[in-house]
Amino acid sequence: MPRLSEVIAALENLWPAARAESWDAVGTVVGDPDQEVTRVLFAVDPVQEIVDEAVKLGADLLVTHHPLYLRGTTTVAADHFKGRVVHTLIKNDIALHVAHTNADTADPGVSDALAGALDLRVVRPLVPDPTDGEGRRGLGRICELDHPMPLRDFAARAAARLPATAQGIRAAGDPEALIRTVAVSGGSGDSLFDDVRAAGVDAFLTADLRHHPASEAVLHSPLALLDAAHWATEWPWCELAATQLDEISDRHGWDLRVHVSKTVTDPWTAHAASSDPTAGAPN
Repeated sequence: MPRLSEVIAALENLWPAARAESWDAVGTVVGDPDQEVTRVLFAVDPVQEIVDEAVKLGADLLVTHHPLYLRGTTTVAADHFKGRVVHTLIKNDIALHVAHTNADTADPGVSDALAGALDLRVVRPLVPDPTDGEGRRGLGRICELDHPMPLRDFAARAAARLPATAQGIRAAGDPEALIRTVAVSGGSGDSLFDDVRAAGVDAFLTADLRHHPASEAVLHSPLALLDAAHWATEWPWCELAATQLDEISDRHGWDLRVHVSKTVTDPWTAHAASSDPTAGAPN
């Protein structure tokens, strides 16, 4: 069986910490480099529910996309929910490793997995990494559909192929407008509107779109917007990452058992649709 340090070295080769944004908190949070690893669990969020799942599974390593302590801390006391996560991990000899913005821009990365889930053909990065001479790494992806379809139908495709959440998929734009090219970005994407407009695509699918940036974006151009749940746009990466680690395990003869959590950790739990969103405000 490989030691944690060997598995982490393989993960660092996939998603080097040096490629994370300066504000990010990636890498190994908890874990003894000399402990043996036999079972790994991938998930989006390092929350107690996921850690409890790792304990039940008998995992030695939990790999998450989101950091546990993004802004740092002065305590890991168990009277706080993040402290309880740390205590549970250590008590059960489970390591925690985070790949966040370094996985966003990887080749393949979070947006490649999102495009794959939507059955889109990736053409190039939306925001290329200037250090990548091959032009494959970067934030977001520019994609093409297998055949043009109305925005209404593309939204339905996204709702059917991404993990189900209370939010589902919101769309802005003419429901009958034909969509041929799409920019996708897993996670929060409304800081990328300038890049999306410059790319000249028909639609942009991302998460966490706010009112004012979205309103201004559709007034600037006929760009259609699709707003999915943050968790749903990043969960496909867990399956991609698990496949990558499986391949590494086979190559090294490690015989790791690699799992992907299907637990929904999106914070929204219910959705009540308006009876008629075109009827106008109440008198």
